[in-house]
Amino acid sequence: MELRVLRYFLTIARKGSITGAATELHLSQPALSKQLKDLEAEFGKPLLVREPRGVALTEGGMLLRRRAQEIVDLADKTEAELTADEESVEGDVHIGCGETQGMRFIARAAREVRERYPHVRFHLFSGNSVEVAERLDKGLVDFGLFVGFSDTGRYSQLDLPRADELGLLVRCDHPLASRDFVEPADLANVPLLVSRQSLERDEFIGWLGHPMEELDIAGTYNLVFNASIMVREGCGCAVCLDGLVETSGESDVRFVPLAPKAESHLTVAWKKYPAFSKPAERFLDALRRTACRAEPV
Repeated sequence: MELRVLRYFLTIARKGSITGAATELHLSQPALSKQLKDLEAEFGKPLLVREPRGVALTEGGMLLRRRAQEIVDLADKTEAELTADEESVEGDVHIGCGETQGMRFIARAAREVRERYPHVRFHLFSGNSVEVAERLDKGLVDFGLFVGFSDTGRYSQLDLPRADELGLLVRCDHPLASRDFVEPADLANVPLLVSRQSLERDEFIGWLGHPMEELDIAGTYNLVFNASIMVREGCGCAVCLDGLVETSGESDVRFVPLAPKAESHLTVAWKKYPAFSKPAERFLDALRRTACRAEPV
């Protein structure tokens, strides 16, 4: 399984056509088809299904696309780090993060690094804690920003001086919009949109005090922007963190905090004993300074 052939396969998967991929790769179609057949023979299963207007991935093909992309990304990241000029600070920093106001710490540290080293580039991957941890373990990101993080065994970590508050995003014409806070009993018979990340943690369930099965879960989400549109269209109220959706001025939604207060602490984590690049080292130094300067919230 050669890296070159994996790149060919990813191009075919992206284009949905062997002919289109061959054109982009500057290969003949027969040559590319042979590379694909050899790859299928290596795995002992078909990776593509030929269709009238192109090709579609089989189940095995979808798995290979996901893994091949990770392999190619890691290879590119490693090559960039190894070929970087040892005398200068330039290159890439990869950060996985959930949706949180804690991104402000990341942004401030990134700005500080860029002001001193303008050839450093930052690449963000947004996902839930499981997805970010998986990419961190595989070396696809240098740092992970977590909400409610508690794994201290595998990682080094920096706790940020901020806690995100959990609450309910409601339409302004909803009965709960006039409340100063929401209590567990208020959620009876209220259609709720719940982030999949909050289901993985226990802050909301612990606050609730009874099984989630007793709630009317109208749906789940992983991007609060999309959930806010569902709220605006009357699909339910979204359990989310404060500060991620604009609720001031003429906004048609409002954030109502939970009572008793439910908060999630924020942590930046990285693998223990990492082989950091110079840009990653400078970023971590800047992040520590940024965290020290900030007042706890």
